[in-house]
Amino acid sequence: MAHASEKRILVVDDEPDVRNFLATCIEDAGFVVETAHDGEDALEKVNANPPDLMTLDMVMPRKSGIAVIRSLRESERFTNLPVIVITAHAHTDLGSEDIKGFNAFTSGLRPRYTMEKPVTPEKLVKAIADILDVDTDEVGAGGQQSEYDSVVNMVRNSDEDTLARIKDLLNR
Repeated sequence: MAHASEKRILVVDDEPDVRNFLATCIEDAGFVVETAHDGEDALEKVNANPPDLMTLDMVMPRKSGIAVIRSLRESERFTNLPVIVITAHAHTDLGSEDIKGFNAFTSGLRPRYTMEKPVTPEKLVKAIADILDVDTDEVGAGGQQSEYDSVVNMVRNSDEDTLARIKDLLNR
């Protein structure tokens, strides 16, 4: 089973506060996170460096969530990219056409989950862990990093002298 620190998530939302909240929840669980501020930005980032999973707002400027999913599914490269739609408009007129659009997709092209805002960190992390086959015990209760992920992050952020000392300790 994979560790959270081995998985990269792209968080797409046009609202900076929501985008930062989601990114923080996911990072706190040990995942690597990148953000995009709208659908066009998301597609550029996916093409440049494909993530393991994407969270996606439905109603955004320049390109809606449904348009992003359609664009992704047109490319064989991104056909299986897992998407979690996170929206405040699942039951409003603003989002009703997008929900109908999602439901019109064949089952293989639909988003893996659709969550209504506000989402809880626990629910979001659990959904991501389930999709990516990351053990939720490794992610930790309440979004805390596992010991493994903490050590990996510590080593990644260490300078060369510290890494040399760690290597010496391990070789004893």
